[in-house]
Amino acid sequence: MFLIHFTSMGVKSTPLGVGVSEHLYFVDNERNDILMELKKVLENIKYTLLQGDINKDINEIIYDSRIKTNNGLFIAIKGHISDGHKFISGAIENGARVVVVSDNVVLGENITVIKVDNTRQVMAALANNFYSHPSKKISLVGVTGTNGKTSTTFILAGLLEAYNKKVGVIGTIENRIGKQVLETARTTPESLDLQSLFSKMKEQDVDVAIMEVSSHALDLNRVDGCDFDIGVFTNLTQDHLDFHGTMDNYAAAKAKLFAMCNINIINVDNPYSQLMLDACKNEPITYGIKNPATFFAKNIEIHAHETKYTLVYNSKEIQIVVPIPGEFTVYNTLCAIICAYKLGLPLEFIANELKTTKGVPGRVQSFQSSRGYSVLVDYAHTPDGLENVLEAINNFAKSNIITVFGCGGDRDNKKRPIMGEIASKYSTKVYITSDNPRSEEPAEIIRQIEEGSKKYDTPYEIEPDRKTAIIKALSLAQKDDIILIAGKGHETYQHLKDGIIHFDDSEIISTFLEKEF
Repeated sequence: MFLIHFTSMGVKSTPLGVGVSEHLYFVDNERNDILMELKKVLENIKYTLLQGDINKDINEIIYDSRIKTNNGLFIAIKGHISDGHKFISGAIENGARVVVVSDNVVLGENITVIKVDNTRQVMAALANNFYSHPSKKISLVGVTGTNGKTSTTFILAGLLEAYNKKVGVIGTIENRIGKQVLETARTTPESLDLQSLFSKMKEQDVDVAIMEVSSHALDLNRVDGCDFDIGVFTNLTQDHLDFHGTMDNYAAAKAKLFAMCNINIINVDNPYSQLMLDACKNEPITYGIKNPATFFAKNIEIHAHETKYTLVYNSKEIQIVVPIPGEFTVYNTLCAIICAYKLGLPLEFIANELKTTKGVPGRVQSFQSSRGYSVLVDYAHTPDGLENVLEAINNFAKSNIITVFGCGGDRDNKKRPIMGEIASKYSTKVYITSDNPRSEEPAEIIRQIEEGSKKYDTPYEIEPDRKTAIIKALSLAQKDDIILIAGKGHETYQHLKDGIIHFDDSEIISTFLEKEF
């Protein structure tokens, strides 16, 4: 089973033999029964043998020095926080007999040492060899973009399962094989964990694997060697500039996916679409609602509980009705429709199934009060995401719109005033609160958000305690008001400076509403 390791104080923060941006680790606790000769694992990899013998068998590849193994291969990754080379002795104590490094090291004579230029990059190649290139044996769909990845993958998975296909899902909320749900720690797992997961999917007769592909994963070689049948571009708006530095770098990272795919599906309404189109190795399929596209949506109607539009493809028109409100629903379903169609599902079947498609937990998740107001929980944590959901609410709101949101710490701080401005522009009342402040001071994050909020006359209140802010908003609401709780969506934790605590927006709302009866 794949698990995140929790302690009574939250997620373990002891360092692995690899540095990552947060102490959330994706660990495979199930042992495999693979036994492979080392020289076969090293096929087509450029390396230098510093010491030892490659004519030996290994039965496991690890990058976490704490894992006990017999005849395992340990990869020393240089991460953003820690350097795996510092943990080599621990890996050897725990049974590793082969070490892959990028620095010169001298170890005991019974240890084989392989030197490569970039251990992170080589880990993907080693994993593909060790697991016998499993992604070549299933249909693989990769979805990338700032917003819409999770919704698109969920909708597509539902369509395929309704057509009796066995599906694997890898993404922000969950990893699953069929109905078996596995915990997830990051949008796209490390390359080693990813290939292990593909291998398990193949063993369990998965027909189609659908994966959210993050820009970090593309830049950090996590998806190297994946055999993508279909690649999807949803959109690109400001996010992750703390990692990429500039929007151009962020866009370039996303574009890497489309040189890896046989079929590419591109949103032509996004300003970065041309970059994605130029990266495609084959003729792309386009979709949109504003610019001419292969699949085009027109006659769009957005209501409080559904979205309707006409799908135009190949001179044919099909009516689409989806029980999820918002223009973003049009884009997300267009993605899913095209993918499903290219995977063999009839358009008429797809249209019929979309009438009852289920939303994603924490994505425009609706709660109704006995006093006549509505509450929406959404994961919107980027300027574009927040604006999209608030625009959708404004299309059907009958009264006040009360927004509760914050911004994450140790992340792109340039978006904070932008999101403050957006919240005030589309709301009648705003509560600025904490999201996941991490190592930053909540008050400083809120101050930066407030700079944007001041650009409008919309009244706002600062309440650093998120639970208190939510309860204040719920207490204020009247009949026909809509409250948006934005930023955390499906998350069931809050990351504070002194640790991680249990926190669930939906739980707080449900508990409050139950007391109204």
